[in-house]
Amino acid sequence: MKAVLFDLFGVIAHVQSPEARTALERAAGIDPERFRAAYWSHRPPYDRGEVTAAAYWQAVCAPSGPPLDRARTEELIATDLAGWSGTDRRMVDLLGGLADRGVVLGLLSNIPEELAAHYESTHPWLELFAVRGLSCRIGSAKPEPAAYLWCVRALGLPPEEILFVDDRPENVRAARRLGLRGHVFTSPEDLRTVLERTG
Repeated sequence: MKAVLFDLFGVIAHVQSPEARTALERAAGIDPERFRAAYWSHRPPYDRGEVTAAAYWQAVCAPSGPPLDRARTEELIATDLAGWSGTDRRMVDLLGGLADRGVVLGLLSNIPEELAAHYESTHPWLELFAVRGLSCRIGSAKPEPAAYLWCVRALGLPPEEILFVDDRPENVRAARRLGLRGHVFTSPEDLRTVLERTG
């Protein structure tokens, strides 16, 4: 193994907490169940950079209604960013240790532009990654093969020399089908064991 390709949310960064989801539902001002369904069903093109934040939130909150005003759109964006901003310090430390050992690090994340820019401006440890495959900038998202292949090309290594780490089994299965090694993330401690065994 010469490189580790990491997922971001659910591995290095925390997923939305129940409190964050409630705050976002409150900001949206629509039925929570309908909001959650629309939030995720419209997310893939937003993550791939195919639609703007304004178009995404319009589709989520008022697909057949009048345009959302700028203030409400900005509130929704800010509340969404806050819900995805928490990180696991143990994982950040693990990244630093791998980089110190000369392991090449890559990142593959399904992430919209606003959240990507937020992370770049607030988390200097992103500089540890030699390759950053951000879905909003590469035009494809996991588990689409194109997302993994973009990272493999950017890393410049054979797939079998890359370990892909993600908390979603379907994303790990997709990576393995393309020849990458794969690990379904459950904890930093478990990952350390896997890295020691494969490193």
